[in-house]
Amino acid sequence: MHRIEPARLKPGVSVDALRDVPENLTRQSGEVIRGRALIFWDPAILPGTRFARKLDAIDTDQITPAAHCVSESLDTLDDKWKAGSFRYLMPDFRARVHRGENFIIAGDRFAIGSSREMSPAGLKGVAEEVGLEMVVVCGNNMGDIFRRNSFNLGLHVVQSPDAVADARDGDEFSFDPYSRQLRNETQDRTYQPVPLSAKEEEIRSTGGIFVVGRREFKKSVVTSPSVDWPDASDAHRMTTTEQIIWAHRVDKDLKPADLKPGATLRVYADLLPASDGTAPFSIHTFNQITGGNTIDPRQAAIANDHFVFTGVDADDKQTAIGREFARLHDIRKPYYATPGDGIFHFYFPEQGLVMPGQFIPGADSHSRAYGAYGAVGIGVGSTTLGFGWATGYIYFTLARQRRVVFRGRLQPWVGGKDIVLELLRRWGAKQSQGMSVELVDADRQLPIAYRNTIANMMAEAEALNGVFAPDAVTYDWYRGKGVTALPYPPISPGAGAIFEIDETIDLSEVYPMIAKPFSPGNAFPAEEVAREHLRFDKALIGSCTNGRSWCGPCFGQGPDSLKPGQRAITSFNRNWQNRMGLGGEGYLASPAVVAASAILGFMAPPSALGLTWDKDVFGV
Repeated sequence: MHRIEPARLKPGVSVDALRDVPENLTRQSGEVIRGRALIFWDPAILPGTRFARKLDAIDTDQITPAAHCVSESLDTLDDKWKAGSFRYLMPDFRARVHRGENFIIAGDRFAIGSSREMSPAGLKGVAEEVGLEMVVVCGNNMGDIFRRNSFNLGLHVVQSPDAVADARDGDEFSFDPYSRQLRNETQDRTYQPVPLSAKEEEIRSTGGIFVVGRREFKKSVVTSPSVDWPDASDAHRMTTTEQIIWAHRVDKDLKPADLKPGATLRVYADLLPASDGTAPFSIHTFNQITGGNTIDPRQAAIANDHFVFTGVDADDKQTAIGREFARLHDIRKPYYATPGDGIFHFYFPEQGLVMPGQFIPGADSHSRAYGAYGAVGIGVGSTTLGFGWATGYIYFTLARQRRVVFRGRLQPWVGGKDIVLELLRRWGAKQSQGMSVELVDADRQLPIAYRNTIANMMAEAEALNGVFAPDAVTYDWYRGKGVTALPYPPISPGAGAIFEIDETIDLSEVYPMIAKPFSPGNAFPAEEVAREHLRFDKALIGSCTNGRSWCGPCFGQGPDSLKPGQRAITSFNRNWQNRMGLGGEGYLASPAVVAASAILGFMAPPSALGLTWDKDVFGV
């Protein structure tokens, strides 16, 4: 059975040979950064007038398009990342930064979506090409993975809604890296950004994740990991997420009262999975911290499911980086998945590497899918993952808690995709506000496949994670796979747990849905959409939301990516602008709706075929 293991030294390596780094880290002061505003205006909100607004919800697909996420070698990691920065959203971005516009100004929910470490690394690199430092200034609810990645890499990120609202083209700005004070020099206004946790501030101000990793590496090697569950009285006041995080805490002197939103703590990981897309930078981080040949990577797993089957030489070079790393450290199946084995958000659970009660930080944003199995799955990006491979744990910042209870009779043809699209539709522009979401199947009618889709798309909901506490459905699924011994005791949210938002979804009011471009939350009942007779060029089933094929078409890679003007109906999880291919339009639906649409030739639910729902024939 897969368990957390202590560090394993390479043959011939002793603990005494490991580098010692002083515990006391010197705070970096740095000179005040100066530059001009580079503003992303919303083209739909009265451009050129005093009512114009900054652009909200700029996702990482727009910051670094998929075709520019490739790394052909560890020596040239960021070449394409820099070239691709805002390639389509602002084609002259690089030139503008080079002429001194190094303060990016954007609206709320900046850098949501994919865990592309290429995005902060590329932005930072564009400024450094001409001896500048970049500062990102945005509003509320910044993408959590991008935010964490930025601290790790030393990219300055500032959340200040007032500064964003005030900014105008050409404004001169200054930023003090020591105090994090931001000034609009042109308007003579000073702003104090949203504060960081003490540990976030330490990582940011003392040199980033490489420095922190080198400092903690030796102690992490000699310390045996342990998982210690809260007693009944403490668990009574904790959500499922909080209990798992508490049990996996590294620092055992913490008190339950320390477990509150905004607190950052070190947490042991049960599994640290990467894809071929995220592995190269994780490998680079691991090598920088450990020296590369002192220990085996801890809790590591790698799957080849993103840049495969494309026939592109650069993609082959990218997958070769992870393949060589696996060979060097003897990482074998099921911990190393070759092209064709499947997408790792299905493959690793099917291989018995994902279990209830586990903490699984994955480099991919859709690692939230592991919440379907009663685990805390989060997306963390590549540098955090590489840090985890080196130390066995990561730094984790607790979020506020909310609960969604699913009740009522599940309607014909309704699956997990329909449920989560309806949830995202209801949440609207604010989505989950970065919270941890307790997902409750009150009537035990959602199979694991449905739960996987719902938990997976907590990434699109902009939640830190979503988790179904293990129940009879969970345990039946494991028994069906011949797994009867699980590593951790049963857990469920405590009766005294506090949820900032508590809501109920009546499943009898949820029907087959279709999400139109360019947001998963832009969803409508499929019967309504059917009246529009929307035709399409492709119908695609798969992705980590509703299948186990490969990831390429979902993010515009390979021969099935959309061409300009093409339209597709898919069972994928994201339909942002240019996501499935430059100039293409993606619509999201369940596999049943996609299949029915493929037969009909226009977008519609299975009921449009005259089919009657039969659970034994069509159910999961």
